[in-house]
Amino acid sequence: MISSLRGTTAHVDADTLVVEVGGVGLTVAVPAGLARSTHPGDVVHIHTHLVVREDALSLFGFETRGELAVFSLLLGVTGVGPKSALGVLSGLSVEQIAAAVAADDDAPFRRVPGIGPKTAKLIVVQLAGKLEAPVRTAARVIDAPAAVLTQVAEALTGLGWPERVATEAVTTTAAEASAVDRASVPVLLRLTLAALGPAPHGAARG
Repeated sequence: MISSLRGTTAHVDADTLVVEVGGVGLTVAVPAGLARSTHPGDVVHIHTHLVVREDALSLFGFETRGELAVFSLLLGVTGVGPKSALGVLSGLSVEQIAAAVAADDDAPFRRVPGIGPKTAKLIVVQLAGKLEAPVRTAARVIDAPAAVLTQVAEALTGLGWPERVATEAVTTTAAEASAVDRASVPVLLRLTLAALGPAPHGAARG
């Protein structure tokens, strides 16, 4: 079993790396985010999972042990193969996956290419209780991407809300939202608008 590898990146594709270890180039399938952040010549340390089949040996790699653990759990879900599991980790962070499962929300999984409604529901059901749900408190609003908060606040001011009111509203809403919701501009904007009520007419900005 190949549990991890450290080596120099020789080639980068959309979802694969070729890593040279001891003069041997190993092809490793990785989440899209890792592929985007890696360049030829980079030295990488990857936690790996080896999938053995009659006609192939396939290596899947991740930056953290947390991602590797979730990948292994996803492989245990009915209808989820290695490529689908990798797709989930390409589209969602470990925290977002845990939050969706804890909230019994299969919508984030349905947005992953190759994951249908039935499989998305099975992921939520079969991973229930196996992932540590993130703590949802006001202090964790720092997890919301700053760019998301800024874009939502700007959208609100564009609708007529004063800048101070918009900023306070989106911050409060993000603190109460799930990790999945507060990472999405459209969703966080909708939630904040629902909390604010009708947009003011002719309201002064600033």
